[in-house]
Amino acid sequence: MKIVIAGAGEMGSHLARMLSGNGHDITIIDSDQKLLSEVGSLADVITVEGDSTTFAVLRRAAVRRCDLFIAVNHEENDNVVAAMLAKKLGARKSIARIDNNEYLEPNNKEMFIDMGIDYLFYPEKVAAREVINLLGHTSTTEYVDFSSGKLSLVVFRLEPASPLVGQVLTGFADETPLSYRTVAITRDGRTIIPHAEERFEEGDTIYVIARQDAVREVNDLSGQSHIEVKNLMILGGSRIGVQVASELQNEVNIKLIDYNAEKAYRLAELLDKTLIINEDGRNTEAMMEEGLSNMDAFVAVTGRSETNILAALLARRMGVKKVIAEVENLNYINLAESMGIDTIVNKKLITASNIFRFTMSSDVQAIKYLTGSEAEVMEFIAKPNSPATRSRIKEMGLPENVIIGGIVRGDKVEIAVGSTEIKAFDRVVVFALPDAVERVCDFFN
Repeated sequence: MKIVIAGAGEMGSHLARMLSGNGHDITIIDSDQKLLSEVGSLADVITVEGDSTTFAVLRRAAVRRCDLFIAVNHEENDNVVAAMLAKKLGARKSIARIDNNEYLEPNNKEMFIDMGIDYLFYPEKVAAREVINLLGHTSTTEYVDFSSGKLSLVVFRLEPASPLVGQVLTGFADETPLSYRTVAITRDGRTIIPHAEERFEEGDTIYVIARQDAVREVNDLSGQSHIEVKNLMILGGSRIGVQVASELQNEVNIKLIDYNAEKAYRLAELLDKTLIINEDGRNTEAMMEEGLSNMDAFVAVTGRSETNILAALLARRMGVKKVIAEVENLNYINLAESMGIDTIVNKKLITASNIFRFTMSSDVQAIKYLTGSEAEVMEFIAKPNSPATRSRIKEMGLPENVIIGGIVRGDKVEIAVGSTEIKAFDRVVVFALPDAVERVCDFFN
């Protein structure tokens, strides 16, 4: 697939590296030659220097022949204009990153479609939704719904108190109907797609696919107790912090801390039921005075990964049970997890999940890059006469690094085992390591 990316900043360079690694033909546009040189040294891409909102530059990037145009410039207006022009010049699909929630309202989205923009994505909004979801499932480190919640992915680290430690994984026999199943394990920095005889170990991060009625039972297996969040502290008046506070302030007592006095005053006017505090979150004494140790949960979403990690470690040390940190530097994710920060949000991975499905040949309804893991989880719709519909799962010849987690057929939900048969138009949740993703698509085409 020929893909043109407008914007060589953090988001654009991450997408360029990820997509070029999957065999796509990538061209990246930016007016900053230094950024283009950095991306060019890290990924096999063609670089075009110039303004992506001009016809001349878009023509030099050959957008008329591209299958997918992705606008991720720093400025929202540039993205909208570039995506619109690219579509008019011949791009098959055109998508744009935005920073304005108003654009996503149903009536307004229609206007953008009329302008030629196929899809708008707002990473901060999706990240805020992820944080809110995690605050409602505090014993998990990630929680994702598929098929409108009929199937859920529950991710948690095995504590010493977990009854699973030392146990052999189940779910490989065909005879017993299951309500949940472990589909991936992260251990010592590597991701394992489990097979029969695999045992759980203390400290494993496990990925469990569960029916809706079994989620609470799965949460109990983590060895961690669920916490009802009544008192929440948010560090950082970023878009994510503001979105979380505005959605939760009617239900939870929230303190939002930001070091910028001018921004703190603006936030106080915007968030009428949130206590806004002008303070530096790295100041341990100040955080103690603001009652950090009395919080049920702490969310660090400043613009700096280092600040978020340090503040989250302080909160953990002070006994806060649920700690969530935004870590945008991908190199820091494993480090942060090894230091005890179990729940991490990353906008690059969220954006990659939103965009990657546009590059796949099969009918992918959702795809999720799992933080701190190499695994990807996808929701396919099985096409009539596709290879997946012609035999039982154990006879399909799936790659070794692939496991089918669950199937939704109308109102019927089934956790997959070897004898399960997939029918046309079933929604199928599949886990795969990156080297097997393209081959998985062929089974559902």
